Amino acid sequence: MSLSLHSAIYCGEVMHQRLKPAKHRFVYNVSSWLLDLDELEALNRLRFFSVNRFNLFSFHTKDHGDGSTTPLKEQVNRLLKDNQIDLGAGAIRLLCYPRILGYVFNPLSVFYCYNEDNELVAILYEVSNTFNQRHSYLIPVEKASGKVIQQACNKHFYVSPFMPMETNYQFRMTPPGEKVAVLIQQTDPEGAILNATFTGQRIEITEKTITQTFWRHPLMTMKVIAGIHWEALQLWRKGLRIQPRPTPPEHRISLVQQTEMNSL
Repeated sequence: MSLSLHSAIYCGEVMHQRLKPAKHRFVYNVSSWLLDLDELEALNRLRFFSVNRFNLFSFHTKDHGDGSTTPLKEQVNRLLKDNQIDLGAGAIRLLCYPRILGYVFNPLSVFYCYNEDNELVAILYEVSNTFNQRHSYLIPVEKASGKVIQQACNKHFYVSPFMPMETNYQFRMTPPGEKVAVLIQQTDPEGAILNATFTGQRIEITEKTITQTFWRHPLMTMKVIAGIHWEALQLWRKGLRIQPRPTPPEHRISLVQQTEMNSL
């Protein structure tokens, strides 16, 4: 079964490079899915992909947003309108890992929010940690951003036990097309601490490519969580100290204003 969709699979690799206080680098091959939230019903007809039920690959609404079963596009649109961003009937497309055989962990999910003229007007960065907590950064997109979008924000949410809170994020984003790129640099007042990237090549979603994706990266989402703990062990062995975990932010969303981006 073949569908003509904006949704797609992006096969590529994740790279993390820790620069200080100890150097550490790893690269993993992964497949991330771009899901147009208006196309979930069509995707649900595929044999090996389901929405809100078990399958080889599946997408569950409660894995994102506020964790409820409220349709995700409704949740995101409400959030955008609460922050004076109105997409009208524009698309919202989510770059994330799907569940594989019922399991997923998404360190970062990215919502690309388009208006009715298909202009990207906001990006919502949804961050999850291994303590079952989730926080999002909503950043408007400037109209003159060009093909590569540069954004920035202060860190408000505890993620890695080995990363201090007093840092900020610098984003360089190539929105989904034939390729996609997510580049994040985390910095402190003395400079870069971490570079993290995902780059992927677009593959059409078909019954064949779904099964090929599974065999290319079998049990990938389980390997993601295993890899997080393995790399954390390597950092600990290199002498990095565990940072205290603060209370999570009172609000689930941090709205990043242009003034904050300009100050970073």
